[in-house]
Amino acid sequence: MASVLTPEQIEAAVNALPVQGRIMSRLLLLQYLDVTREDIEYMAADRPDPRFHAGEKPATPYISQETVQGITDRVAQYRTRIRQRRERTWLQIQCLRSQIAVSASLCSLSEQLFASRFGMDAEEIQGLKKQARAAVPKTAIRELERKWQADEITEESYRKERLRVEYQSQLRRLERQHKRLEIAKREFDACSSVPLQDHEIGHIWGIPAGSLAARKAKYLHQYLQGLQAKLQAARSPAEEALTPPSDLWKETFVALSQRPVERTVAVYDGFEGSETALVEKLTAFAAGTFPEDHESRFWLSLVQESRTNAEYGDRTKSIFPLQRLSAILAEMDTSPDALEQELMSRVSPKPKAAPLEPKEGTKPSEPQLGQLGEHVLRSFVGEDRKL
Repeated sequence: MASVLTPEQIEAAVNALPVQGRIMSRLLLLQYLDVTREDIEYMAADRPDPRFHAGEKPATPYISQETVQGITDRVAQYRTRIRQRRERTWLQIQCLRSQIAVSASLCSLSEQLFASRFGMDAEEIQGLKKQARAAVPKTAIRELERKWQADEITEESYRKERLRVEYQSQLRRLERQHKRLEIAKREFDACSSVPLQDHEIGHIWGIPAGSLAARKAKYLHQYLQGLQAKLQAARSPAEEALTPPSDLWKETFVALSQRPVERTVAVYDGFEGSETALVEKLTAFAAGTFPEDHESRFWLSLVQESRTNAEYGDRTKSIFPLQRLSAILAEMDTSPDALEQELMSRVSPKPKAAPLEPKEGTKPSEPQLGQLGEHVLRSFVGEDRKL
């Protein structure tokens, strides 16, 4: 969505505010703007001194390094959390777009194989589409395997029936991916337009809620007035008369959200037990071979933002699995020849194991009785008889 503002105009309007206004604006827009070292030192000096509440007046306005470091850590904590929330939804969109492209190509290839190799007409293919939601793939695959092992079906007929099942599975997967993409887009738009909340700003700054609300109202009004003045100066009177009024606070987020999503370096946090097991599942999920009844649960575990079973500490989940999935999808060979070869390997039957035949001239060896077997046998027939 186009905006009437530019990021440069927004930053200029923020920098033109007094020091408290700059800090308030940068904290509200912490998802896009950075808090400077000078801002942190000012917040450390501006917050109420606990010695005043104890009835003691400090002799010198000394600011401890511990106070400055505490504010720095809290700024970094909220900045990482709010920016990774946007990156998480952005990664979902990128992964789903890549998966939709692969699934759509596999569906198109299946339709081509139905027409060219198996002689199916358009009406029969359309019937498969209509029956895709109600199809039960496990039962059909189990029956096909039984017929193949019992020599009740030819190899080419097996491929045709197995391709029917795979085609309907890809149609269902494609439908799920489109729904997930719509949800991810809505979440991305929502999290891109959310400022830092008042209680979060109060946790960083350390000022009372009343002072915080008063400063927020005062400097937000000054910021919007400054933006309006810049826009009026850039337009002619005729353009100003034709331009409808707009919500400049909302336009601020629209303009800043056009910037590229900041990528962070994520580390593996123990998801799925081991990194090797995670990569194997992500590879199967990207290729579309993940079990259909477990796919939705696995996707929800990937996109979930927090760990529900965390006992203490940071509950935010790492975005490493989504970053890894995005890399796997980017490295996949999605050329038509590679996809067709992959599709045919899925629908082809497993070769039957040839029965073992004894070599010529060899006699089957007689079973030898061990010591324990002789002891048991002697206990039945008696010690005097020979075995």
